Amino acid sequence: MPAGAGGLGTVGLLGAGVMGEALLAAVLRGGTPPDAVLVAEPSAERAAAVAQRHGVRTAEPSRVAEASDTLLVAVKPKDVPAVLAAVADHLRPGALVVSVAAGVTTAALAGPLPAGTPVVRVMPNTPAVIGKGAAAICPGEAATDEHLARVEALLAPTGLVLRVGEADMDAVTAISGSGPAYVFYLVDALAEAGVLLGLTRAQALDLARATFAGAAALLESSGEHPVVLRERVSSPGGTTVAALRELDAHGVRAAVLAAAEAARDRSRELGAPRDPAV
Repeated sequence: MPAGAGGLGTVGLLGAGVMGEALLAAVLRGGTPPDAVLVAEPSAERAAAVAQRHGVRTAEPSRVAEASDTLLVAVKPKDVPAVLAAVADHLRPGALVVSVAAGVTTAALAGPLPAGTPVVRVMPNTPAVIGKGAAAICPGEAATDEHLARVEALLAPTGLVLRVGEADMDAVTAISGSGPAYVFYLVDALAEAGVLLGLTRAQALDLARATFAGAAALLESSGEHPVVLRERVSSPGGTTVAALRELDAHGVRAAVLAAAEAARDRSRELGAPRDPAV
């Protein structure tokens, strides 16, 4: 099945963990029929569960590579070189390879593959599983605008998709890739504050969860800068101003900046060349 204009053709998936399955669901929502999808997953139990949920076929990695016009790589970053080396000789000529492995550069992706293989690097995040994700994509040396358009079409059902330069991918990893964890952390902290102030755990969590969801929806729908929305809540001499003063006094903004820098640095470490003897 040829990829066609903007189409994905036969799709292969190497790795069917949480993000791999999210990509699989996006491919199916985008119109690729289940019988045009092949999945390779080392856990037989996981492979069977994914195949049953989505009606797709499973196969060995080499068979998946042979059959795929678009090959999605969703294994752990440390496993990417070995996985790609194992399927390189089986890759269909002209196939597009798309990776969601954090920190793995397009050069590292292309290295084990036949010369001229187009690769696209993607940094998605977990809200992709409900169509509310944020992903950034960047092309390898052999990837064209047509390849990027194919990846954008693939990811469209998962949420926001942005094209960025590869130099920015570690920053993307720090902000949107790891970002959902920061939000969950803050929701939990706000709920704990509610318990401290006398609410039940259920009440505090319900209020914290709804507050974050509502604030995010308002931010998106209004199109206004978050500072403007924050100021509308902050009456002079009021409760919100008092609370925000404490957040500043305790260095919350500085902590967020430091957290993002740490995540960026770790992304760089994950993508650094490794000594095969280590």
